[in-house]
Amino acid sequence: MRRHTPEHGFLPIQVRTDMALEARDIVRGEAREEIPGVRVRDHQDRGVQVTEVEIYQEDAQRLMGKPKGHYITLDVPTFKDRDPDLKQGLIGVITDQLKHLLPNTIDMNILVVGLGNWNATPDALGPRVVDRLLVTRHLREVVPEDIRSRMRPVSAVAPGVLGTTGIETLDIIRGIVKEVHPDLVIAIDALAARNLDRLVGSVQIADTGIHPGSGVGNRRQGLTEDALGVPVIAIGVCTVVQAVSIAQEAIQLLTQQLADDVTFYKILEQMALPEQKGLIDEVLGARLGDLMVTPKEIDILINDMADVLAEALNRALQPKLERSEWA
Repeated sequence: MRRHTPEHGFLPIQVRTDMALEARDIVRGEAREEIPGVRVRDHQDRGVQVTEVEIYQEDAQRLMGKPKGHYITLDVPTFKDRDPDLKQGLIGVITDQLKHLLPNTIDMNILVVGLGNWNATPDALGPRVVDRLLVTRHLREVVPEDIRSRMRPVSAVAPGVLGTTGIETLDIIRGIVKEVHPDLVIAIDALAARNLDRLVGSVQIADTGIHPGSGVGNRRQGLTEDALGVPVIAIGVCTVVQAVSIAQEAIQLLTQQLADDVTFYKILEQMALPEQKGLIDEVLGARLGDLMVTPKEIDILINDMADVLAEALNRALQPKLERSEWA
């Protein structure tokens, strides 16, 4: 799929992914030339692949379908193996990345928003993180002075989704912001990806806010600084992949295999017509475009990732408290 030509440059395309890194790869296509207005840096940290994508020009924003800002992707494809050392490494990396984005003062009021539907496991990450979070805004008047001077005021809410509340999430959060007056909002949400390896294996941190449901074609009003009047940091984890993306990946792999293995091609050629049709229907069904896929062990993985995000948030939001004081 070529999206760049010397004569015409980069062409705008529709990107169906919440991941800025994937959007960049889609726009680049076969050209493999960096998009004007985009900077990318990557490195390894404690077993985690860290990739920073900065969109700093309007044209790049339009091409990628992502607002200007910084996007940090943390890739841990083996998270599904539940390695405790990797889990601790990921907690440490997320904590460090959040500390770089948070103000140094602990007096700033922080509101954490857990987006998503707690009744749908792949979309329940936000509410489950909030359930594990240390909330302190209401404690500052009752804890000892020594702790109070080291405790950042944190409040949290899981507002649900339009389908269960009948209220746009932005309207709920805007009302809370008006009453609570936070200096910063941190929004946590489940994301949609195009690559199977990213399923509960990629975390994206962005300073651009978030548009709930954009990756699955159900775009809601965005939680952004423009909408809320305060900066918004977004933390997301890939929990679903569009089925058509899986089919596309399968076709690409098949093409690669056919290029090197004539025998494999002959096997397909010798398949009876009903078998071929069954294979095509299975991969490219009539409703494939609306189908989202998630791992069968999603409940365990969501709980594991909720533990990771909550631990990292608690460490980053309360850097002056000992873990024994809030665990």
